[in-house]
Amino acid sequence: MSAQLRYWNLDPLIEKAALGVTELLTNVHRHAKPDKVCTVEIEFLLDRLTVSVHDHDPRLPAVVHLQDGPDPLATSGRGLALIEAVSESWGARPQGDSGKVVWFTLPAPSATPLGIPATPAYGAVGGGVFKDPVPFGDGAGAAETVRGHAAAVRSAVAG
Repeated sequence: MSAQLRYWNLDPLIEKAALGVTELLTNVHRHAKPDKVCTVEIEFLLDRLTVSVHDHDPRLPAVVHLQDGPDPLATSGRGLALIEAVSESWGARPQGDSGKVVWFTLPAPSATPLGIPATPAYGAVGGGVFKDPVPFGDGAGAAETVRGHAAAVRSAVAG
């Protein structure tokens, strides 16, 4: 998680993202049935970092709000409340027979430099807002590319 966020120049999000993913993985370890197998996915798109954890348990989690907890000194049972406190949004969605996904989002810092590595171009667009070739291919770096093009559109629309 930390290495990828550093690669995307999102260092200010590392602490919150690491806390959130740790809480979600702890929930899988403690609660998921029939197994503890899970997948973590991170996506940076349109100035939002989304962290998702998919497990095979179809039961949706219940959040215990910090102010509603039965014991204010309890050392467990507050993971989703912590995620709720540090994230912009969070939720859970069923995935039918394959389990569920629990996710949270964090807004990108406003002055995040893109720092996107050069990608070989396999197609090109002429004129308009997108004067440079648009990368196509294996999809590597697609989220960063979309983010960069979205910034170009906002800049062109603004003025």
